[in-house]
Amino acid sequence: MAAHVALFLLLCLVHCHTKTVLQDKLAGVRTVDVQAVEGMVAQFPCDLGTAANDKVYMVFWFRDDAGIPLYSFDVRGKHLSEARHWSAPEVFGPRAHFSTSPPPASLLVRDVKRRDEGVYRCRVDFRNTQTTSFRYNLTVVVPPEKPVVVDRWGRVINTTTLGPHEEGDDVLLTCRVLGGRPEPSVRWLVNGVLVDEEYEHNTGDVIENRLLWPAIRRADYAAVFTCQAANSHLVPPKEVSLVLDMFLRPLTVEIKKPSETGEGGVLTAERRYEVACESAGSRPPAAISWYKGKRQLKRITEELRDNLTVSVMSFVPTLDDDGKPITCRAENPNVTSLYLETSWTINVVYPPVVKLRLGSSLAAGDIKEGDDVYFECHVRANPPARKLSWLHDDRPLAHNATARVFHSNQSLVLQKVTRHSSGRYACSALNAEGETVSNELHFRVKYAPSCRSGGVSVVGAARGESVVIVCEVDADPPAAVFKWKFNNSGETLDVAADRYTSNGSASSLKYTPVADLDYGTLSCAASNEVGSQLTPCVFQMVAAGKPHAPRNCTLWNQTSDSVEVSCVAGFDGGLPQHFLLEVYSGDDNKPRVNLTSEDPIWTVRGLEWEVRFRLVAVAVNSKGRSSAARLDDLLFPDPEKRTASESAIGAGAAGAAGATIAGAGAALALAGAAWRAARRRRKPRKPPAPQTEKTADHDDAEPDLIPNNYCETSSAPCLAVSSPGRTAPAPLTTPACNGPGASWTWGARSTTPATALGRSASASLRPAQDLNVDAIKEKLLDNRIPESCV
Repeated sequence: MAAHVALFLLLCLVHCHTKTVLQDKLAGVRTVDVQAVEGMVAQFPCDLGTAANDKVYMVFWFRDDAGIPLYSFDVRGKHLSEARHWSAPEVFGPRAHFSTSPPPASLLVRDVKRRDEGVYRCRVDFRNTQTTSFRYNLTVVVPPEKPVVVDRWGRVINTTTLGPHEEGDDVLLTCRVLGGRPEPSVRWLVNGVLVDEEYEHNTGDVIENRLLWPAIRRADYAAVFTCQAANSHLVPPKEVSLVLDMFLRPLTVEIKKPSETGEGGVLTAERRYEVACESAGSRPPAAISWYKGKRQLKRITEELRDNLTVSVMSFVPTLDDDGKPITCRAENPNVTSLYLETSWTINVVYPPVVKLRLGSSLAAGDIKEGDDVYFECHVRANPPARKLSWLHDDRPLAHNATARVFHSNQSLVLQKVTRHSSGRYACSALNAEGETVSNELHFRVKYAPSCRSGGVSVVGAARGESVVIVCEVDADPPAAVFKWKFNNSGETLDVAADRYTSNGSASSLKYTPVADLDYGTLSCAASNEVGSQLTPCVFQMVAAGKPHAPRNCTLWNQTSDSVEVSCVAGFDGGLPQHFLLEVYSGDDNKPRVNLTSEDPIWTVRGLEWEVRFRLVAVAVNSKGRSSAARLDDLLFPDPEKRTASESAIGAGAAGAAGATIAGAGAALALAGAAWRAARRRRKPRKPPAPQTEKTADHDDAEPDLIPNNYCETSSAPCLAVSSPGRTAPAPLTTPACNGPGASWTWGARSTTPATALGRSASASLRPAQDLNVDAIKEKLLDNRIPESCV
């Protein structure tokens, strides 16, 4: 314990000794007074050149007698321009900066605060020379507020004009100044000459100087009365100046109407006019003032012509100015309350001003379907409006008694409103000045929920398959409650609320049929504050799957670069289906063309010559795509080559047979591909036995294609080629057929309408049982048809 006490006493002695030495050193330093204006810059010189042959090491700034610096300038080992600056953040922070150029060096403090007032000292440490100190006493000057001048009645004069006054009047002015440190002096000057510098204190920091200027004379006209307040030479004094205005008796006053007035002297609203007023006989010139109604106008210019005063007033009339008087008044300052004035009542024309409101007896937020409503169109126009129109969602709304829409004077009546009556309403008025459309009124009609889709929606699902059924309704306000029911012709059940979710405009039910009795009718109905849904949304649950592939696909109407494809739709899987045709070239895996149709009929155009194409036809529903009906190796020959080939076959009967065989070549390519597609759609089976009397019982899934025993093993799609009521199309060559030994021919069907395709005529492939195979073979080889297709 004794050791701790001894240490404490030693520290106290060291601190006291240091403070005593510091006071002794500063005893001979002169204190310099420095003034700075609040918010401006204070400058503290600190000369670094006192030791000419020595180098500055450190510069410190202290406040009062504090031993901790508030700013340091570290030059050790650096050039002056590279010195390190530090400013205490709790004192000056970034506001202070020690500048060495231009000399003498000075500490500059920006944005001086009142709290900065005090004694500061600068200490300069040299490498060898003794430390130099400077001491400054900073006084912060607070400028006074701008003077305020009040008249004898205590009214603040906010303009630069004093008066007007008559000759002989006494002018009494009081100048008030608030704040300022040190206390400011307040004085009056007239035309720059000091006339009064006696001021007195009022309540608080208010200083007043009252000036009495008695019995003003004509010579005092336009005299400038200036009040100044100053408390430092560092800033100019705050002042306010007033110009004395005096008038003599006028003799005449006349308004000169503008030449731009229309017929009958009318003015157009929102157009600028200049109106002149002349007054004579007043010395000095008359004071001319303008009034519109009871409101004085300020936008005026005056011109002196000998003893004539001309005042020009510029104004823009508005629709509210219609029927108001424009008055020019010339004041006589010699005789109180005597003046001359003249008036002009203006007629202002303007386009209609239109405002639309809902009927005053109606509540905008409580309109429901079936209510009667009315709108009021308030029109103000000069000249009066000659036409009134109504708009609904920017479209004209005519009078229509059948639709329960009635126009009555300036009102619109809607009877038995529906949800379709909602929207934006406006009215339009027309007169000679133009047409104006009113504000838009957003009209809302509340209504009970109704099914958004309408009708019965078919939903297909396989057993065990979960589907999400979304019931969407239109309602305003949004539906608050949804209820689901299920009916399978045997019973009607309510669906538990925890099995579906609702979000105001829609309700979602996840449904999984597991048995036949789970297929039936689901219905949902919603309700809101208006009422309950009258007709529920109905969803018919059916057993569904992917659709079957299109069948009996036929090519017809072939040209040099186009072909038409038609098929017979297969089973749709219990759901709505559409059909897709994809066209591939060569071995590409990406289709060159995608054609979608509601019916399995397509037209493919723009096909190149001598390019092999593949056609793929599928059916699509919400469960997916069917298997594909394919046609491979379609080739469109060059028309010139085809013509040459056909000419080489011969003429007469031989030529006809050649044309038939050439068509058969194209049909063979298509038939082989189509037959293979049909084989893929059938269940696998063993190759048929040699043809017997039971051949009539073969699989007739593709009745338009008649396979023979030699093509059973082929996997090519099964498609036919047809042409309605005309000769065979140009051949479509193919390098392969349905299989070795296959024998097919092309011929025209009966002209009886083909009910399956809805076509007037068609052609298909059939076994050639009566043909001369050797002759056909020879002709096909002449046209470069592979022997495998014979």
